[in-house]
Amino acid sequence: MYLPCCCYRGDLKIDYLLAFVVGGIIVTIGQLIFDLTKLTMGHVMVILVVTGSALTAVGLYEPLVELAGAGAAIPVSNFGYVLTQGVYESLLSKGIGGVWSGVFNLAGGAIAAAIFFGFIFGIICRPKG
Repeated sequence: MYLPCCCYRGDLKIDYLLAFVVGGIIVTIGQLIFDLTKLTMGHVMVILVVTGSALTAVGLYEPLVELAGAGAAIPVSNFGYVLTQGVYESLLSKGIGGVWSGVFNLAGGAIAAAIFFGFIFGIICRPKG
């Protein structure tokens, strides 16, 4: 695959640089939204997840993941990508009935881990709210 700066995908330094730059841009956008508005971090996370889902729907997020690797796969926007991919794949294979099951196909493990660890840390930390 030919990349913009005439570099080849096999170069580990370039892979790290692309991951760092793309991941940095994504989290910088999230931080700017948080700092420049009165939105809470929960709102910003929802904005990033929905943006990742929308970019996946128009075919822009997958090339970003292929280009930047972990730089696009680690931020919370990737969760929207994973949810949308699961729905899309189930929609193609099972039809309209696959929409609901598709949400859990690819993201089920992440959802289960979030619930499990949230419960464990809720017991350990004794939240006040």
